[in-house]
Amino acid sequence: MALTIDLRWHGPGRPDSMIQPIQTQVANSSGSALGPSLPLSLSDIEVFLASSQPLDLACCPARSLASAFQPIFSLAHKRIVGFEALIRPRDGDGRALPPPVLFNDRCTMAELTALDRMSRFVHLLNFEALNDGLSWLFLNIHPQVVVHGHSFGSFFEALLDRFNFPAHRVVVEIVEHPITDNELLLSTVEYYRSLGCLIALDDFGAGGSNFERVWNLGPHIVKFDRSFVLRAASRGSIRDILPGLVHLFHQAGSLVLMEGVETSDQALIALEAGADFVQGFHFARPLSDPDELLALSFDFRGLFAELKARTLAREEVSRRESSGWERLFRAAGALVHEDGNLSRAADLLFRDPQVVRCFLLTPDGVQIGQTIPAPTYHSVMDPRFAPVEAAAQADWFRRPYLRRALREPGRVQITRPYLSITGAHMCVTLSLCLEGPTGPLVLCCDLDWRPA
Repeated sequence: MALTIDLRWHGPGRPDSMIQPIQTQVANSSGSALGPSLPLSLSDIEVFLASSQPLDLACCPARSLASAFQPIFSLAHKRIVGFEALIRPRDGDGRALPPPVLFNDRCTMAELTALDRMSRFVHLLNFEALNDGLSWLFLNIHPQVVVHGHSFGSFFEALLDRFNFPAHRVVVEIVEHPITDNELLLSTVEYYRSLGCLIALDDFGAGGSNFERVWNLGPHIVKFDRSFVLRAASRGSIRDILPGLVHLFHQAGSLVLMEGVETSDQALIALEAGADFVQGFHFARPLSDPDELLALSFDFRGLFAELKARTLAREEVSRRESSGWERLFRAAGALVHEDGNLSRAADLLFRDPQVVRCFLLTPDGVQIGQTIPAPTYHSVMDPRFAPVEAAAQADWFRRPYLRRALREPGRVQITRPYLSITGAHMCVTLSLCLEGPTGPLVLCCDLDWRPA
């Protein structure tokens, strides 16, 4: 059964149980009066759907509204866990219209609210056809309706009751960047949260998104705008940053959904970044037919095989490189052990062109003397960062490479790539806690790290 069956206008005597508006019609008449006749409450909408009276909206060219649903996959579970409901308006000739045409700037607040509420009604009714008692239903609510919809009376709780649909299966998508009234936004989000719904912050990274809104709203899910995977696919530095950004949201208590994933490489980016959920044409396009939706699946074997192969290959390269660095670093450490002098150790380490600087620390993290830069690096030092080059007596206690070296004396430690404040470039630091002539010392060297 397809979800594109046309709803004909029925008389008011039609039994409610027979009303199945898989697609609802909206008539356009610029000469009709608006306002009180708009179906804004749930009962108004149901009466409207059962009546022979068309809805006159001067602002809107749409004559019908229908639903499509795009699956959302959990990467860990390798299956569909939810569906985003998408409105599909059509004009009088049956031509598809983009949703922005439906919700356009000419619509009054009352018209936006009526269209938004009718869309959600149609989505709930259509979702029943899936007969899915587990998956989440992601519902978009127009930003202006999020803030001002309450002015037209309550609706959403009654809508869920009408379809006996549990609130805990609804994910309310909030697009926060057009909304300037923080207090109204927060109160509306708290309303949906109080019903038991999940909150998703949609299109993060687009428009005026900011972290303060994320901290204040506390969404259960943050949907990364597709610009993230597009940029990560073209720039290795952004691809490297993305896992840290995902981790940041996890630390804040939000799951991460990458949307707009359209290629296998973008899918791999989402997987490597640690995203929880994915959505996009690579996995499934929006569909209207419930039979097609129920039959959907995605073979994750190839994606995970590629991830594991790449990970193992990188680890093998890293192991080989680390082995060479460790041998050289241990030899340098032996020189420091003999006389506590960094100069001889630095001369040895600078045989590796990737080494850019060496320095010595006390066990409490205070640097002994100045950093010794590699001769090749010294010639290309950026003068703009000269104020942070001199590091005598700098305190590096906060750095993981110090604490890890102290926990395991005699064992070479290697950090992940990070931004060095000394020179403001990406580096990897090797550290080794050893016994010097007068007590424990921590030998460190930075390797220049260029993202692929």
